[in-house]
Amino acid sequence: MTEATILAEHGSGPSLRERLQHAMPFIVLAPSLLASFIYVFVFTIWTFYISLSDSSLLPTYHFVGFEHYVSIWANKRWTIAYSNLLLYSVLYVSLAILIGLGLAIAIDQRVRGEAIWRTIFLYPLAVSFAVTGTVWAWLYSPNAGIEFFVRSLGWTDFTFRLTTDRNLAIYAVIATGIWQSSGFAMALFLAGLRSVDPDLLKAAQIDGAGPFRTYRKVIIPTIAPIFIAVAVVLLQFAIRTFDLVAALTNNGGPGIATTFPATYVYDLMFQRGQIAEGATAAILMLGALAFVLVPYSLWLVWRRRRESAHG
Repeated sequence: MTEATILAEHGSGPSLRERLQHAMPFIVLAPSLLASFIYVFVFTIWTFYISLSDSSLLPTYHFVGFEHYVSIWANKRWTIAYSNLLLYSVLYVSLAILIGLGLAIAIDQRVRGEAIWRTIFLYPLAVSFAVTGTVWAWLYSPNAGIEFFVRSLGWTDFTFRLTTDRNLAIYAVIATGIWQSSGFAMALFLAGLRSVDPDLLKAAQIDGAGPFRTYRKVIIPTIAPIFIAVAVVLLQFAIRTFDLVAALTNNGGPGIATTFPATYVYDLMFQRGQIAEGATAAILMLGALAFVLVPYSLWLVWRRRRESAHG
């Protein structure tokens, strides 16, 4: 059978309607993909170029090299901001994971009123960091919060002024962030606990393993990838921390004790009009995010290839 005969029997190719149906997903996704490309890559390149210029209130595009990158690390406020970020990231991520895992294990015991407890622990996740910061700023306030309430009960010497103490304010931010995000960690861990193969649990019971040993030796190693996912997401939250600090400590107070890189960028760009310095700080923040996301993405690719190779 010749090629001409085949084309005559089956037509010259896909019809216009079939071509449109095949191309429709690409047509629908094209505007959002183009916008994402411009928003992420084009503006990132533009921000990096601005960081290499001597721009102040408006872009000037006069190249000065890496001068701002050198000077920013000599700035005391920036070093405090990065130190706060490191401390916040370590305590916030580790304690949110521990508390979230503990809550997930407790709920996994099929406790009475499980749906109510899940709702209570997940409720902070439904509230924005700005609202959380505002509410906790009121609780930390000596004139209307916990200190005022306790003193009204008769303990006139009681003090609870975390956000007004330079040495303790950062821990107030950490505690508030943990309260906000522990429910998120709990939800992911609980989903992981409920997905463990029941045969593994039965095998552990047959071997005589108690609940503690079962969780430590069987369940927790099984859901190890969830730990990595939760840690990566929480680290992203930590690096981009802005609204919580803005609402809780009034953009880094008292003084600069709770300054974070994001609040530093905001102050430089929108309050002082130092665009080049602000762009430099923003690029350094992007570098911190890339330090977290790139290894995680590579690990995901490696894990998927390994799973596909082993069937």
